[in-house]
Amino acid sequence: MKSQAPPAVEALATLGEMLRARRQRLGFTVEKLAQMVECSKGYLSAVETGKHKSPSDDLLTRLEGALGFMPSELRAFMRLKDTHPSVRRELSHLRARHKDAQRLANLLAELSGSPAPDASVTGLDRAHATGELRRLIERLSPDSDSGDAELVQLPREVPLINSVAAGYPADFTDLGYPARAADEYVRCPDIADPDAFAARVVGDSMVPAYQQGDVVVFSPAKPIRSGADCFARLEPDHQSTFKRVFFEQSEAGEELIRLQPLNPAYPPSLLPRERVAGLYAAVTVMRKID
Repeated sequence: MKSQAPPAVEALATLGEMLRARRQRLGFTVEKLAQMVECSKGYLSAVETGKHKSPSDDLLTRLEGALGFMPSELRAFMRLKDTHPSVRRELSHLRARHKDAQRLANLLAELSGSPAPDASVTGLDRAHATGELRRLIERLSPDSDSGDAELVQLPREVPLINSVAAGYPADFTDLGYPARAADEYVRCPDIADPDAFAARVVGDSMVPAYQQGDVVVFSPAKPIRSGADCFARLEPDHQSTFKRVFFEQSEAGEELIRLQPLNPAYPPSLLPRERVAGLYAAVTVMRKID
């Protein structure tokens, strides 16, 4: 009976599966490989079965040499497995785009050298004239303004950082995570800003435009204009609030920011510019339909 070929490394989920697949491909027994890398057969078997998930860097280096991996390949794999899921997802997207770019490059090479009925017109000329070349390039340009590009743009996963008080400013925390990382994400198809974030509305000071429970997406890259609805971070207590923002001046020429609720039951707040540590414009609101 013909033995089943081991799965491709790219499809494997664990270090043990990678090691077992490569060992079997090379025809090594567990005992032989253990002798080659100077460890016990039982320990190596535990690594392959996932019972021991953190072999030393020295052992990984020896396994790389014995099994023909690239230098540091297994160690890089282990570091990747320990990274935040959002980082792994971003890397996966980058790899997919790289493969698309390589396919486009190969296709362009074929088109530029392909024969044509009219010797004065190359395959590349035909691809340009018919629009095929433009469509291929737009598949790799998610920021393009064309309709075709919008059809292939993948939704961006935006971190839902916290609940923002739609009433008076309340304590705000980014939960101690670095930028772009959070426990919860929302998928937003129209956002290109990599630093975009989302917050869930609490309170009723922004009704009727925003209801409690709405998820509002904010883009730090979007310019702030007077009259924009913004997530505001306030000093000195690191508070936050969600309000419509207006830029004003006092009679003495002092720059002021008016944080205006949309609900007339709540009064506005008029603050000196230096009290406002950050303003981030709302770009999308998502809500459930009852």
